[in-house]
Amino acid sequence: MRILLSNDDGYFAPGLAALAVALGEHGHRVTVVAPERDRSGASNSLTLDRPLMVRQTPSGFYYVNGTPTDCVHLAVTGLLPELPDMVISGINHGANMGDDTVYSGTVAAATEGFLLGIPSLAVSLVNGGQDHFDTAARVAVDLVARCMAAPLGQPALLNVNVPDVPYSVLDGIEVTRLGRRHKAQDTVKTVNPRNQTMYWVGAAGAAQDAGPGTDFNAVTRNRVSVTPLQLDLTHYPQIPQVSEWLGL
Repeated sequence: MRILLSNDDGYFAPGLAALAVALGEHGHRVTVVAPERDRSGASNSLTLDRPLMVRQTPSGFYYVNGTPTDCVHLAVTGLLPELPDMVISGINHGANMGDDTVYSGTVAAATEGFLLGIPSLAVSLVNGGQDHFDTAARVAVDLVARCMAAPLGQPALLNVNVPDVPYSVLDGIEVTRLGRRHKAQDTVKTVNPRNQTMYWVGAAGAAQDAGPGTDFNAVTRNRVSVTPLQLDLTHYPQIPQVSEWLGL
């Protein structure tokens, strides 16, 4: 299988390297096209105000001075001689659950593959301080094998979050919905040596909706969370209400 790998942590990230090695060991043809630096939180942004450069490392990884979405878009629409059979983004160092998916560059890279008609996975390691990237890589390999043996029949976008534990400790896989977080923490304000006020975006809030069936709930029980995502933002139940409000 031809697999395009990307991420939002940058081409030098250990999670990306672990995933590339694991997939290569199972006979997959892997091409890495990733950002030249950490682009966490870039969401689905495309770079349209300047040209992009693609460079290659001695290991063969390609890196781009753009966003995760740029990387996948360039790879699929012109850089690669053949279309990939699958796009995988990750392994992200940290969870991408609930509201995180709106901002996540990891999810965005997989989303771009999905938009271009290619089955895509976003894989994240729910950081517990142990950095078991090998566990997340093995889960990704398992999911690729399942996709090959029993395709879903149409392109899918799956958001995968893996607990940071040894593979033997995992308690299976659970198909989940996105949970919700509390409001993000307040912006942090500091003053630099030039007496200029500087701001840092506050950390993500704690889980608010983390009940049974959510991604948050699954990973707390050492289960791999797999959430099918869609891109239709239409609020269908509100269509009649808005029509009435407009007098239509």
